[in-house]
Amino acid sequence: MAWTGKVLRVNLTEGTCKSEDLKMEWARNYLGQRGLATKYFVEEVDAKVDPLSPENKLMFATGPLTGTMTSTGGRYSVITKGPLTGAIACSNSGGYWGAELKMAGWDMVILEGKSPKPVYLYIENDVPKLLDASDLWGKSVWETEPALKTRHQDPLIRVTSIGRAGENQVLYAAIVNDLHRAAGRSGVGAVMGSKNLKAIAVRGTKGVGNIHNPKEFMKVTFEKKKILAENAVTGQGLPTYGTQVLMNVINEMGAMPTNNHREVQFDGAKDISGEKMHEKRPTDGKANLVTNQACFGCTIACGRISKIDETHFTVENKPQYWGASGGLEYEAAWALGSSNGVSDIEALTYVNFLCNEHGIDPISFGATVSAVMELYEMGVLTEQQIGVKAPFGSAEALTKLAEWTCNGEGFGKEVGLGSKRLTAKYGHPELSMSVKGQEFPAYDSRGIQGIGLAYATSNRGACHLRGYTVASEVLGIPVKTDPLTTDGKPELVKAFQDATAVFDSAGICVFTSFAWTLADVQPQVAAACGDEFDMDNLGVIGERIWNLERQFNLNAGFTKADDDLPARLKKDAAKVGPAKGLVSGVEKMLPEYYELRGWDAEGRPRKETLEKLGL
Repeated sequence: MAWTGKVLRVNLTEGTCKSEDLKMEWARNYLGQRGLATKYFVEEVDAKVDPLSPENKLMFATGPLTGTMTSTGGRYSVITKGPLTGAIACSNSGGYWGAELKMAGWDMVILEGKSPKPVYLYIENDVPKLLDASDLWGKSVWETEPALKTRHQDPLIRVTSIGRAGENQVLYAAIVNDLHRAAGRSGVGAVMGSKNLKAIAVRGTKGVGNIHNPKEFMKVTFEKKKILAENAVTGQGLPTYGTQVLMNVINEMGAMPTNNHREVQFDGAKDISGEKMHEKRPTDGKANLVTNQACFGCTIACGRISKIDETHFTVENKPQYWGASGGLEYEAAWALGSSNGVSDIEALTYVNFLCNEHGIDPISFGATVSAVMELYEMGVLTEQQIGVKAPFGSAEALTKLAEWTCNGEGFGKEVGLGSKRLTAKYGHPELSMSVKGQEFPAYDSRGIQGIGLAYATSNRGACHLRGYTVASEVLGIPVKTDPLTTDGKPELVKAFQDATAVFDSAGICVFTSFAWTLADVQPQVAAACGDEFDMDNLGVIGERIWNLERQFNLNAGFTKADDDLPARLKKDAAKVGPAKGLVSGVEKMLPEYYELRGWDAEGRPRKETLEKLGL
């Protein structure tokens, strides 16, 4: 059946750890990870709960394919109510931690309440323990992980933890595993910090059994890995350049948000691109990129490992940053770079190191800095208030604000609020480039129309990974659609959203969808979990998950008004590039999207839709 059939429930208030049987009916209806944990969450938590209160719960969940031999089967998700948005939060991570949890014999960990003192959860196969973490509180992710491996005398322990940002409840704090893989968005790290939980360390030696049809599973996973290897994106582009393969492509399309979305192209894009990471520096003759790296079971290996120029101003007196670590991916390079007009790749790499070290989402951080820089250029914020001159293009301001935000110092406390709260505080809420309080990723919705609708309707706030229409609109996967038109985009967005819910819930990486369709995932799920998981069933599961998340948000107080984009994107036309003269057509697309979803004109699922999906 591919599930372990066990859930670990940890009451942090009482200090107890209890095993319980997985609700198999829910597993069959929601598959795993994102879908299954969301079902548990909405059944157990009031939608109006304060995200940072003990009453909120935090769930770490694997999928049925996590820990198996399917390619990219190392994913796990963290589900909670997000403090950045107040919406349902599901943040996905790779690395090795998720597979280790599964191999320890657990499908999911449910964390309740709040510990009276800092603790960490140690899981060794069937045996979970809550242990004192007082000496780890205040330490970074980079300090916490090796400390726990040393403490338990086991270098093979896998650790996921928060840094100072999560402890200080930066509203977009991340949870970081394996030093530089992260459940990065929506502030899941702040929820973990609010519970006085520093880390979860896992050692699993059981392996993953219970495969429904082992012989068929081995056969079909081998076939599907071959598809990934032969695909131009998953077999060539991503291994060579990582997600940074997109930097120059998106810039040339005129869909590169620049200077807080005031512009759609960045002159310095080539200087922070994947190609640039390969070039040797004139200073030391070495390239920014050291190597690529794969997560558990991954045959793509899109991860970047980078090394900063030791003479660069950011690290010249900081030898702790001279080693190789997690390098720039496209979203981080955009958010820290193009969005702020900064083209210094070494500075961006340093800030990316800081985000990993202290547990911060680089997308929300970078986009919040963009709002600060615009406020500075408008004269609303001054050098005295911020602590540094902060015009667009200032690498110094970017790095200072990163250090202050990570450490909870000075104006960094303001930046830690996120752009929605910061811009409202200083009288210009229109400058927050966000949906439901979560900042945009690296695609301008004037140049890529479908992604604008995906942002507006995403259940966790602005997100590219909830419906990556860029695959179709830019890369022609699985079919090419015109990025400059709204025609057909509501149907495209819905299809991507439902399919992605299945990829996430199965426990595999969404990047496989550059080569795989749901028809490639289905036989793997069926061989692992049971023949009932045919194409029709998986399609319904994806739609069921999307509507379950939507229902939670409606109950939390969200309305149709929250399915919208900032006025800048609907009124200020692109000035250059292929999208010149265009604004986002989200208002035109939304009614058709609602109708396709089976929702009423206010975005509420109709009774017959809920009945069809068993909600």
